[in-house]
Amino acid sequence: MFQNDTICATATAQGVGALGIIRISGPDSISLVNQIFKGKDLTKVDSHTVQYGFIVDTKQETQKNVTNIDEVMVAIFKAPKTFTAEDLVEINCHGSPFIQQAIIDLLIQKGARLAEPGEFTQRAFLNGRIDLSQAEAVADLISAENKASHQVALNQMRGGISTELKDLREELINFTALIELELDFSEEDVEFANRSELEELIQNLKYKIRNLLATFEYGNAIKNGVPVAIIGKPNAGKSTLLNALLNEERAIVSDIAGTTRDTIEETITIDGITFRFIDTAGIRETEDVIEAIGVEKAKEKIRQAKIVLHLYEEDIDLLRELESELQDKIVFSLLSKIDKNDWATDRFEKYLQDHYPNMHHFGISVKTGFNFDKLKSELVNSIKSGVDENAVIITNLRHKEALQNAMESLESVESGMKMGLTGDLLAFHLRETLKHIGSITGQIDVDQDILGTIFGKFCIGK
Repeated sequence: MFQNDTICATATAQGVGALGIIRISGPDSISLVNQIFKGKDLTKVDSHTVQYGFIVDTKQETQKNVTNIDEVMVAIFKAPKTFTAEDLVEINCHGSPFIQQAIIDLLIQKGARLAEPGEFTQRAFLNGRIDLSQAEAVADLISAENKASHQVALNQMRGGISTELKDLREELINFTALIELELDFSEEDVEFANRSELEELIQNLKYKIRNLLATFEYGNAIKNGVPVAIIGKPNAGKSTLLNALLNEERAIVSDIAGTTRDTIEETITIDGITFRFIDTAGIRETEDVIEAIGVEKAKEKIRQAKIVLHLYEEDIDLLRELESELQDKIVFSLLSKIDKNDWATDRFEKYLQDHYPNMHHFGISVKTGFNFDKLKSELVNSIKSGVDENAVIITNLRHKEALQNAMESLESVESGMKMGLTGDLLAFHLRETLKHIGSITGQIDVDQDILGTIFGKFCIGK
């Protein structure tokens, strides 16, 4: 990609719509659009104004042969106060794909080129308009499917994680500079960097990074949805529960054991959190080849799940069988069809408390709605538990890995100080820490392959 090019792309979704927006950015964007615009001279209008007129196709042979393409409104934004920090124009036309393509063709004829995926946002980053974490948040905001992921992306786009790390990073830079200065005076054996203050800074940084890393599990859940496996023996009420959660007859319900042979997956958003519910085959020993495949798939979904809803009626043998698979899961053991059972839900309480101290255990009836709202609220609470929703939330795996690497480098500095490492080695580990932290926001030279991966996921026009 060449930053001095003028680029163009349709910024609205493909297909027929009431309106379409074509975005143009680059040094020649205003003069270029002016060549195909019939109305005011766009090179002389004020920034951040909207002009009415027509997009026209003027044949090169004769200026008299003019064809109106569309009646439009053109918004002019002059650098540097634009999204890309370059001159930027947005043509608001009718949503016909033919009209939009005709305008794009005209722009290319006049010297623009089609933008690559994410190139507008990449230019905003390269021109210092936003940092790299904010650029990634733009993509997250576009793809947000629920209230929680929208709020997290919006917070990051406003510089949440950047602000969180900024002050501590600047202090670390100062200490690194002082330690490197000591190297110039190695023969005098002087210390410019107070080691006790450096140790305190490292502890503060580790505390901050540890808190950020602790939010990733929640952030990843709200961004990608929480996988929830519904398990139990045949006829435990799994499909009935799925249908009730979705409020539709999605899964076949029958008194015949083994009706569900394959997994059924559907999503539902509860209190801003998206859950991916997976109805599985009843787990039991069977000689039916097809049902046996379904049972193996059910066990595979348990391994992939974050939450497991275990439904039972008369025993919890299945929990004992799957004990190792459930150790790292959030488990709900639900006494199913409680409207048909008159015995207490605490029959297996001691076993559950001993083996699954964090398990949620209560009765439920889909038929009467008993504890149905409780199930939904506790599902949400189990994900939000211990997380401050107003704090900076990490949702990006790249950020998580960078923070983990920064933590390792800080621990190397810490252990190095205890061992009495020389200043040059301490400075090396400090620079490594700065590199990892800076890679999150792009405050260091970022590998072009990384940028290509990040911005290649954007839609064209953004």
